[in-house]
Amino acid sequence: MSGYWFEPSSVTLDIGGRPLTLETGRMAKQAAGATLVTYGGTVVLVTASHGDPRPGQSFFPLTVDFVEKTSAAGKIPGGFFKREARLSDREILVCRFIDRSIRPLWPTGYVDEVHVVATVLAVDNDNPPDLPAFIGASTSLMISDLPFQGPIAALRIGKQDGQLNINPTHEQLQDSALDLVVAGSEKALVMVEGGAKEATEAEILEALQFGHENLQPLLKAQDELREMAGKPKREVVLPEADTALGDRIRKLAEPKLREAVRIQTKKERYDAISDVEKGVMNEITTEYREEKVSLDTLDAVEERQAGLRSLTGKSKDLLHDLRSDLMRERLLDDGVRIDGRAPADVRQIFSEVRPLPRAHGVAMFTRGETQALVYTTLGSGRDAQTVDSLQGRTDKRFMLHYNFPPFSVGEARFLRGPSRRDIGHGNLAERALSAVMPSEDDFPYTVRVVSEVLESNGSSSMATICGGTLALMDAGVPLKAPVAGIAMGLIVSGDKHAVLSDILGDEDHLGDMDFKVAGTPAGITALQMDIKIKSVDWTVMEEALAQAREGRLHILETMERDTKEDLPGFGHRQVLSDWAPRMEVIQIKPDRIRDIIGPGGRVIRGIQEMSGSNVEVDDSGSVSVFAPDLASLERAQAMVEELTQEAEIDKLYTGKVKRIADFGAFVEIFPGTDGLVHISHLAEGRVDSVTDVLAEGDEVLVKCIDIDPTGRIRLSRKEALIGAIAEGTPGS
Repeated sequence: MSGYWFEPSSVTLDIGGRPLTLETGRMAKQAAGATLVTYGGTVVLVTASHGDPRPGQSFFPLTVDFVEKTSAAGKIPGGFFKREARLSDREILVCRFIDRSIRPLWPTGYVDEVHVVATVLAVDNDNPPDLPAFIGASTSLMISDLPFQGPIAALRIGKQDGQLNINPTHEQLQDSALDLVVAGSEKALVMVEGGAKEATEAEILEALQFGHENLQPLLKAQDELREMAGKPKREVVLPEADTALGDRIRKLAEPKLREAVRIQTKKERYDAISDVEKGVMNEITTEYREEKVSLDTLDAVEERQAGLRSLTGKSKDLLHDLRSDLMRERLLDDGVRIDGRAPADVRQIFSEVRPLPRAHGVAMFTRGETQALVYTTLGSGRDAQTVDSLQGRTDKRFMLHYNFPPFSVGEARFLRGPSRRDIGHGNLAERALSAVMPSEDDFPYTVRVVSEVLESNGSSSMATICGGTLALMDAGVPLKAPVAGIAMGLIVSGDKHAVLSDILGDEDHLGDMDFKVAGTPAGITALQMDIKIKSVDWTVMEEALAQAREGRLHILETMERDTKEDLPGFGHRQVLSDWAPRMEVIQIKPDRIRDIIGPGGRVIRGIQEMSGSNVEVDDSGSVSVFAPDLASLERAQAMVEELTQEAEIDKLYTGKVKRIADFGAFVEIFPGTDGLVHISHLAEGRVDSVTDVLAEGDEVLVKCIDIDPTGRIRLSRKEALIGAIAEGTPGS
């Protein structure tokens, strides 16, 4: 670092057999905190900045952005404008897992605006930039003057040949039984997200413990860099608790609120809670307005108005806290949840297959007050999504899109594009189902699943997984096994705790941990976990995973029961919908591809125009015929087979004489394929001249008698005639 007039600081350690360096003081020095993270050949700059709180603000405005610049991989962006635009789905997913991990680690009541930006500056093919971005976010907040209560760090856990490993490369992940991102502090995990190939609960727990143990050196490195270059933490003056106001609100609200939170139906409960809170707020603000104070100056009036706003904000927060306390108290003391269920109970479930016409596959899954209508659409290879990333361009043949319209929660607001939440929920469901999707060889369709959430009170992403399984099977997709998902919660207070199955929206909000588990009867395929308290005992984690398995199996049983008439044996339909396209894959010799394509593509275009099908050919000789109906498929298939058929020894053909030579005739037995009928095989007895028997253009019955190693075909008219006479068929 010599030559700089300033003095950068850095720490280097080994993670997964590769060096990881945390450096500060060289780039982006005007940010509150900036860290350059280098891992192998991947480099990410992460900055943390802050702003002043907005007037009357009562929430914490944290924003996390992760930006992949194509220049980091030596590429130019596609499209007309040739520059990066909106964040891709992958970038949004990285933003979300950083945000979810750092958001709980701030003082309660802190409302200054905080912005974390991770910019990828260089990337190699072995080290994805998401984990360096995560580590850099925590490090930048640690060395800044912001009151971040870290550090935290993250690792990716893979499993090859039964062995867990840290931060597997892209290549290693291809055959890994696990792909888990584990984030944690010194004492506990704070976030888990990833997928697995039907891993058992014991295997998942082992991976979580392995990950937590191995991320400890990253925490020490951050502390070391903070000691070297960290700024003094700013003094944060948080508002003091207004005990008098709290006591007054509890006295006014508690009896009625205690009854309101016991109402089991969501809308009725919300209406009752709203009535109680409106009544309390009206009484509190009326008392404030009736106080006799002097308002003879403009400053006094403004001060009074500011006081009313502050009182209103504090009262709303206190009412919210009281409502949460009452719900948690009832659950921990009486074992009764908001809707009257016991902790391990799952709400009533109803599954319906093909409730609507024309869709290739469609199902509706209803669990309590959560409902998802899920479609499956089949397409050809041309319908695959082209994904342009820093690692290269790939085709994605399985897609799941999740939509959460405002009416699903009784709200009225504008429809916009998918939110970060929508993209995250869709990705979780896609990961859960992709583990059981058939290979392209077994099912060569492009598959798109769309979940329309019609109603939501509890996990709609898990309802999407359940509905997605049924819609895929309804469309005829041969899944390896059915998948169901369940959202779990945890309430902890002192030495008491309760693990909740199939949580409601309110239980998610007031709980100390929420985690979503999806899988088959054999094991887990996707996992997402957010922990909101400082630590969760490993025995509690084990209990939660076991209870989640029981809930998942129960949901699968109800799905099978409800659809047994439509999906016998709880498997996919053997016959595709009448509206579904048809596909057939024909394997030809690679050297016959030119016969399908034709000069300038004229032949393949002709096949498509005459049959009404799409025909795709790859370099291996695989010909995919994709048709809107069975008749079109059969027309295209027959044309392809006619163009590429191969001669078979001892088989009879009716061919056309294409050329006469002194030694024989060349006969075309099908388009593009001809063979030689030697003069000695034209007829029985001696033939003096070929033209005595055949002329160009004649149709003639011939028999294939030999194919030499170079592919040259020998035909015989004489043997064909003998065979025809023996079988009693007219000869040529």
